[in-house]
Amino acid sequence: MGLTRRSLLSGLLLWHPRHAPAQDIRNTELAHPKTHFTLRAYSSRREWERRRLQLRRQILGAAGLLPFPERPPIKVELVKRNRNDGYCTEAILLETLPGFWVGGTIYRPLDSTQRWPVVLIPHGHWKHGRVEHLPSYSVPALGINLALQGYIAFAWDMLGYNDTRQTSHDFGGWKEQLWGFNPLGLQLWNSMRVLDYVLSRPDTDGKRVACTGASGGATQTILLTAVDNRITCAAPVNMVSAMYQGADPCEEAPNLRLGTNNVEIAAMAAPRPMLMVSCTGDWTRNTPMIEFPSVRAVYSLFDRTDLVQNAHFEAEHNYDKHTREAVYRFLGRHLLNTEERSFQDQEIGNVSTNDLLARTPDAAIPAEMLSYDKVFERWMAMPTAPQNSSDRERFVRRAALQAALGCEWPRQVGASDLGERLILARVGRSDRVPATWVPGTGTPAVLLHRDGYEGAKDSPEWKKLRASGRPVLIPDVFQTGSARSPRQQGGRWYLSYNQTDDANRVQDVLTVLSWLRSQTRDEPELIGLYRAAFWAVFAAAASPYSTSVVADLSHYQGHDNDFKENFFVPCIQRAGGLNGAVRLIRKLRSSL
Repeated sequence: MGLTRRSLLSGLLLWHPRHAPAQDIRNTELAHPKTHFTLRAYSSRREWERRRLQLRRQILGAAGLLPFPERPPIKVELVKRNRNDGYCTEAILLETLPGFWVGGTIYRPLDSTQRWPVVLIPHGHWKHGRVEHLPSYSVPALGINLALQGYIAFAWDMLGYNDTRQTSHDFGGWKEQLWGFNPLGLQLWNSMRVLDYVLSRPDTDGKRVACTGASGGATQTILLTAVDNRITCAAPVNMVSAMYQGADPCEEAPNLRLGTNNVEIAAMAAPRPMLMVSCTGDWTRNTPMIEFPSVRAVYSLFDRTDLVQNAHFEAEHNYDKHTREAVYRFLGRHLLNTEERSFQDQEIGNVSTNDLLARTPDAAIPAEMLSYDKVFERWMAMPTAPQNSSDRERFVRRAALQAALGCEWPRQVGASDLGERLILARVGRSDRVPATWVPGTGTPAVLLHRDGYEGAKDSPEWKKLRASGRPVLIPDVFQTGSARSPRQQGGRWYLSYNQTDDANRVQDVLTVLSWLRSQTRDEPELIGLYRAAFWAVFAAAASPYSTSVVADLSHYQGHDNDFKENFFVPCIQRAGGLNGAVRLIRKLRSSL
C-alpha cells in the first residue's frame, strides 16, 4: 500500500496550527500536594465505572500491588488480653509479610458468641499513634466507645510507630521506587491484611465493615475503601480536600495521583455509605461547598445521594468528642440499623498504654522479625496470585505495566499539518508530539531515536528504510529533538503527580501508534535505536494491539541499574520489568 501525505491526512481529525496546543502541558502545569484541583464531573454511571476501574489499578500500581500478591492465611500472635467494665482489649501482632509484623489493638464486647459488626481504625500522624489519648484526638476513646456500642474495633500501627518498627515511617530510594516498595504501599497492604485477619475471626460479621480515621488515617481510609469492596461504609475525617493531598511518606507514592486527587479517590466508595467529616480550621474548610457536592454528584449516578453525608464543625484539625459522636450516629444507622440519636461519647478516663501495646516502647525488635533489607527482599519476591488462563495472565501483566507507566491507548489523536512536520496530540490532553512523515510503500515504520528526528536521520536504520521505500514516521517524543523545552522539575512528591520523562516518552509512542493505526490497515513496525529500544519495547508491551518491534537489547539484562541509567519508571520492576515486557510482544527482532 502506498501512503502519500495526501492519503495519510485525508479524513482524519485535522487541526489548523493555531488550534494545536501552543506548548506541551507536561512542561508547564506540574501538579503537587498543594495544587488546587479542579474537580471533574461525570455524565453517566458507565463513564464513572470505567474511571473507577482505572483509578483502582492506578492506586494498586502505585502501591506496588500489581500484579496483586498472594494472600495466604494470616498469622496472629495474641500477646495480651484485658477484661474491663463492659469491654475487652487484645494486644496482638499480625504477620502481614513473612517476617514482618504489625501491632494492633482489638476493642470488643465481652460476649464473644455473637458476630459483631467491624470498625477499622487507621490512626493519623499524632505522636503516639494508635494509643494517642488527647481531648482533640483519641484512638482509645473511639475504640472503647465502639466496643461498648456493640462493635469489634481494631486499631493498628502505621509504619515506624509503637509495635511496628521493622521499617521507619519514611524509607525508600531509587531501587525501592523501581520495585514499588514505599510506605504508602506497605501500609495499604497491611490494611488489607488487617481486614483479612479481622474477617477470619468467628466473632465478626463480614457484611458489616466500616473504616474510619482522621488526617493520615483518613487517607488510609479512602485508599482502603477505594480498592477493597469488603469495606461496606467509610467515615474519613478531616482530610478529603481539593487543595491539599497530605504530603507525608505514607500518603504519597510515585504515580498515585497522576491526573487525580483525594476527592475523586474518596468518591470511589460510591454507592457504599460514607460520612465526610470536615472542619473550619484545616484544609477541609471548603468541604460543604466544594468537595462534598462533587462526591455527592458521583453518588447521584447511582441514585443514592442519601448514602453520602457531610458533618462540618467549627474546630481545628481533630477527631474529638463531637466528631466521634457524629461518626457513632452514622455507623449506628448503617451497621446497627438504628436511627438512635443519643449515642454519647463516654468519658474513659486514664488509659493504660501498656495494656494496649504488644511490647513496651523501648523493647528491642525480636530476632525473628526481619531487618529492613530483608523486608525489602521479601517484597521483591512476593508471589502473585495465580490467574485463570494465559489470556488472563497477559491481561493482568499488561494492566500492571500500564499502571506503572501511567499510560493510555488514546481514543482520538489530532494532527496539525505544518508542511514537512506534523504535530500529534491526544484530544483533550494538550500534549504535543512533533513528527516527520516520509511517504512510501509497504509496511509503515515508526523510527525512535534518543535525539529525535535529527539523530534518526543519520542512522544506518534510516538509510535502510529509505532504500526500501517504506513509509516512515519519526517522532520527537517527550523532551527529545524539537520537543526539548525548559520546564520545572523536582519537589519531593513530584513523581506522585507527574510521570518521569521515560514514561512520557512511552505515552508519546502510543499516541503515534494510535494515530498511525487510524490511517492505515497495515500494522506499523516500531524501531527503537539505542536507549529508545526501551521506549519501543514498553510501548509495544503496553499497547492493546499487536505490534512488531525492532530493538537491540543485547546490552541490557533488565537489572535495576539498567533501569536507573536508561529507563527510569517507578514500579516497572514490580510490573514485570524488561523480561515481562518482552513476553507481551508478539514479534521482536534485534535488527532490520
